[in-house]
Amino acid sequence: MGASAVSELNEEIFARTGARRNRPIGSERPRVCMDGDLAEAELWRRCQEQGGVGGDHVDQGGEREMLGVALGAKEDSESWTALPRHLKERGLRGVKLFASDKCLGLIEDLAEFYPEAGWQRCVVHFYRNARTMVPRGKGSAREAAATLEAIHGQDDREAARAKAAQVVAKLREMGLAEAADPLAAGVEERLNCFAFPSERWRSVRTSNPQVRVMREIRRRTRLVGAFPDGRSALTLVAARLRRVAASAWGKRRHLNMSRLREVAAGAA
Repeated sequence: MGASAVSELNEEIFARTGARRNRPIGSERPRVCMDGDLAEAELWRRCQEQGGVGGDHVDQGGEREMLGVALGAKEDSESWTALPRHLKERGLRGVKLFASDKCLGLIEDLAEFYPEAGWQRCVVHFYRNARTMVPRGKGSAREAAATLEAIHGQDDREAARAKAAQVVAKLREMGLAEAADPLAAGVEERLNCFAFPSERWRSVRTSNPQVRVMREIRRRTRLVGAFPDGRSALTLVAARLRRVAASAWGKRRHLNMSRLREVAAGAA
């Protein structure tokens, strides 16, 4: 195939993925997961620009849907601004909760564009990080893990808050101040999941469904030796996201929306 034919085909693909990526968002999405794992050194070494993904959000029927992808230089406020602005301009509304890891700059940008939405720090990411601060051996790592996970086993936010205080005290008694200090400093950012119906706490307190998507993207981009520019990387990633969304991942019902609407009506 000649160079001109390849160029024309690339332009057609870019136009199609661009139309998909910029499509209007016509209904409310109560929960949105965001992740910046594309901004890892692996992709940075092979591309002049990097990307961040806002995905695994839930539509009115409760199914998963890939919402958007944007390019950014790194995981900082300036780079993250592009994604929430992109989603806002396309009509994203009705967000009750954003879930993500604590990416540098992301939280501030979400508050700017969606001040009415809560933010849930992914508890899986946090507890995994906390366990790395616990020395192995003598059962301390296992005991600390069980102690941390007990926080989200409570019946409501107040009980979880009280349990977190007990866990902080216990970790310090165990000589694990490095794990206790970040837990004490950011308790509230991990308890916003309690605003959802209790049967959905396990689902909404983490952005782990997004991790599966990021793994799939890394698997595909790893096959590319080098990207000539950011647009080529964005085209490949957007096309892969569309494929993932069309799979069983996007057809699985993630939340019971009728139950969520009942809770919202009761609160009003």
